[in-house]
Amino acid sequence: MFRRQLSGQATTDAAYATPVTSRPHTPTVEQLAIWELPLDPAVVAAVRAGVSRQLCAWGLEEAVFTTELLVSELVTNAICHGAAPITLRLIREHVLICEVSDGGCGSPHPRRVRGCDEGGRGLFLITQLCQSWGVRYTSTGKTVWTEQPLP
Repeated sequence: MFRRQLSGQATTDAAYATPVTSRPHTPTVEQLAIWELPLDPAVVAAVRAGVSRQLCAWGLEEAVFTTELLVSELVTNAICHGAAPITLRLIREHVLICEVSDGGCGSPHPRRVRGCDEGGRGLFLITQLCQSWGVRYTSTGKTVWTEQPLP
């Protein structure tokens, strides 16, 4: 797993120019964690561990279990159904925002799943675990985002 180090006062991002939720400002470096991920399912366990460490550093231990699950689903979907490059961003503002971007243009949608199906429950779990989620399309792919209230 590759982690991009952040420095400086603030990070500017073209995605913030089109607000999905009410974002009063661009997050500071202290509010943002970014990982650039390979297109490899084996990376999901390392991503969960990195998310856990970051949330603990932010004092958000209560959010670790739910956020790890959300991130696992989003990253797995990006690996299985998206395209490189894959980027994970955690943003700590008035809510906790998880964003997973990939180079694919496919639209994620919840499926009807039978009891014997082994997969297909990821977006159902996401809708149950966060207060809102959505998709933002760009010229280079898409970003699936979730918002959780801060504990």
